[in-house]
Amino acid sequence: MTRTLFALLATVLVAAPALADQALAQKKNCMTCHAVEKKVVGPSYKDVAKKYAGQSVEAKLATKIKQGGSGVWGAIPMPANSQVSDAEAKLLAAWVLSLK
Repeated sequence: MTRTLFALLATVLVAAPALADQALAQKKNCMTCHAVEKKVVGPSYKDVAKKYAGQSVEAKLATKIKQGGSGVWGAIPMPANSQVSDAEAKLLAAWVLSLK
């Protein structure tokens, strides 16, 4: 019983940050154009993580989240997200880059 409880607690502690950041992405309407595992309008978050694996691009992605951008993933531009704070953009960028 103790082992099961410990395993459950460990799973919750590991999964909680990922779920919290996905909830933030939903709250900020990021999931309208993106999904974790498949392309919607923009690339999947896992594709973004794969493209930038091993690179220090968290600040670059946080800036793109806030200011928008175009050309990296095709012709459709990503609009600016002024409703996202700098701190939220950093959290979202870190979460996206953590996906595998």
